[in-house]
Amino acid sequence: MDEKKNRGPSNINDSVTPLNFIEQIIQEDIRAGKNNGRVHTRFPPEPNGYLHIGHAKAIYLDFGSAEKFGGKCNLRFDDTNPIKEETEFVESIKEDIHWLGFDWEDREFHASDYFDKLYEFAIDLIKRGLAYVDDQSSEEIAAQKGTPTKAGIESPYRNRDIEENLDLFTRMNNGEFDEGSHVLRAKIDMASPNMHMRDPVIYRIIKREHHRTGNKWQVYPMYDFAHGQCDYFEGITHSLCTLEFEVHRPLYDWLVDRLKTGDYRPRQIEFNRLNLTYTVMSKRKLQELVMLKLVSGWDDPRMPTLSGLRRRGYTPEAIIKFIRSIGYTKFEAINDVALLEHAVRDDLNLKAPRVFVVLDPVKLVITNYPEDRIEEMEIINNPEDESMGSRSVPFCSELYIEKDDFMENPPGKYFRLGPGREVRLKGAYIIKCTGFNKNESTGEIEEIYCTYDPETRSGGPAANRRVKGTLHWVSARHAEDAEVRLYDRLFNHHDPAGQKNHDFKEFLNPESLKILNFCKIEPSLSEAKPLDKFQFQRIGYFCVDKDSIPGSLIFNRTVPLRDTWEKVAKK
Repeated sequence: MDEKKNRGPSNINDSVTPLNFIEQIIQEDIRAGKNNGRVHTRFPPEPNGYLHIGHAKAIYLDFGSAEKFGGKCNLRFDDTNPIKEETEFVESIKEDIHWLGFDWEDREFHASDYFDKLYEFAIDLIKRGLAYVDDQSSEEIAAQKGTPTKAGIESPYRNRDIEENLDLFTRMNNGEFDEGSHVLRAKIDMASPNMHMRDPVIYRIIKREHHRTGNKWQVYPMYDFAHGQCDYFEGITHSLCTLEFEVHRPLYDWLVDRLKTGDYRPRQIEFNRLNLTYTVMSKRKLQELVMLKLVSGWDDPRMPTLSGLRRRGYTPEAIIKFIRSIGYTKFEAINDVALLEHAVRDDLNLKAPRVFVVLDPVKLVITNYPEDRIEEMEIINNPEDESMGSRSVPFCSELYIEKDDFMENPPGKYFRLGPGREVRLKGAYIIKCTGFNKNESTGEIEEIYCTYDPETRSGGPAANRRVKGTLHWVSARHAEDAEVRLYDRLFNHHDPAGQKNHDFKEFLNPESLKILNFCKIEPSLSEAKPLDKFQFQRIGYFCVDKDSIPGSLIFNRTVPLRDTWEKVAKK
């Protein structure tokens, strides 16, 4: 737990990083003595799905701002809609926040903790003539709302007397009415230029069992009603939201002003949400992908969910580095997913040991190497970090190399293996191709024959002899089989959700997953554990899948060594 808690602050307390505009506001509030200099934020997820990388941006801001200014951050689940909420989502959210490196200590709350207080506040509004029960359907209410340039029409039930409203609201909660037959609305201003102030619905009937409160309640507060009041109950000083809530702020303030009894009031501040190319960030759309089984689940490595990114091999440090690089503004933008992938490469380059894995093997036989001889080649684990040491990799007369590393008739600038050509085997010898054998029926190369120069091994008299190509390899006698899943971007359009007259699913990338069986791995990888990360030499970064078991390893591609997507997309 300590390691998780400390990871967040270590990424935050950077004296050379300028304050973003929200941090500047917080700093000004502290200097002005607002809230006695307190800083108290909250992260309020709805437990109706898994968190995605957009939530990571909010988490970093909510927890990070509190850390930076010596304050506190609450975790509060906005569990006001029992139709969509599940305990599974609650647990996944907590796991993801901890994985990112943050902790809420003893400050875990739920909107449902305040259902009694919220209900009492609704009763108070009715008694003050500021709320009423409306018998109209949602369609009728919407039709009466008007337009931004045309005032709405008052409900025929707007001026019911207080006692009738109290009776109806009580009966709503007693389960006497059907869902959708009655709602409680705040009485504000049907001519307001802000549509959210035109007598918004603040309670509706939902006859579903709540995962925490059971069947105690038949009416549930709307998000706009619960959110600000929960902030007030918890003493939140800065309520940080994405830009779509900017038009909700007048309602937030109106409701809090009718609840508060002193000078204290939480302050809502909005920032731009995180959007990525080749990705959808709508939780509803992500849920649709899961429900239609277009992905394997919320943690499918192609999903932008934190559990999916974790399974794919992304690190929390890389995600936070990416978030810091794009920053926080008041302007919506779509960020290139290549920036995220670059941050992942940068992070894994320093951490991931280099290993030998052959994805599409062909056998290479060194004809002048003794058949009964086995050497142990000392290979550096990571040249970026000497403390990671080295390992021994067995070498013998029969090896596997990549099929793409040999061509029968190579072009002039092909620097890999071909008839009469020389290459170096990484960490071992220089070899020269003397021939090959083809399958008569398929025409595929089945075996490649070479000779080796024994003086070209490290420490030998010709160790520094240069050749243009270097290949990775695996000993055929010691190799083990593994499954490798080559994940790519889930969509083949840079903005799949933004195309008018098109369903976002039309842009699903049919090449987003390619499964390779019987890949050959060096023996040191047999001890790899789920979520261990490696760089496959000359191929890319990979992570052991969570479903791997000893003797049956599965590796997920995290990112290739360099961004080749744009070149592929243009072909």
